[in-house]
Amino acid sequence: MTAMHKTDALGLLEEHGAIIPGHFQLSGGLHTPVYIQMSLVLQYPHVARKISKALAAKFPQPVDVVVTPGAASLVLGQELARLKKCRAIFAERSSGSMAFKRDFKIDRGERVLVAVDVLTTGRLTGELAGLALAYGANVVGVGAVVDRSSSALALAMPVRTLVSYPLEVYSQNACAQCRLGVPLTELSRISSGGQEGE
Repeated sequence: MTAMHKTDALGLLEEHGAIIPGHFQLSGGLHTPVYIQMSLVLQYPHVARKISKALAAKFPQPVDVVVTPGAASLVLGQELARLKKCRAIFAERSSGSMAFKRDFKIDRGERVLVAVDVLTTGRLTGELAGLALAYGANVVGVGAVVDRSSSALALAMPVRTLVSYPLEVYSQNACAQCRLGVPLTELSRISSGGQEGE
């Protein structure tokens, strides 16, 4: 397979209805007219494999563990681990911070790839990387399908993505849809969690 171009990856998102227009309020209170729901793409194993193969190619070095943030990126993590011939584990929020449960752990010196479906502020990704570092791991990088960041990310490791789709956000007072009286789109109908870092 030839390398996946950004336009190919964006086309997959559009084809599977993952780029959802609406009037969304993110957990931080800001409003956005576009939400990206990667689960609509990753529900198809052959597409998940294609996307993961393109992302794995951006990290040619050996990897011992792929770490993801819970269910949202679980399929991506499993596919990346299959390609890298390594383990895939996920972290969950516990008492306000990310933690490994289910007897998951990372051994000192293991090479960790952090994988997320959608990267926005980098806050959650930074927590995952910090968790791996606390175990004494070597975080080789962060892989994401979609980069929605609109400013520099405070991550001290390589970040490689397939698609850049900057997040367009507004305060409620500056939101054109609010001024027009457009009701908020219910995120609970679209996602059980929300995009990374929101």
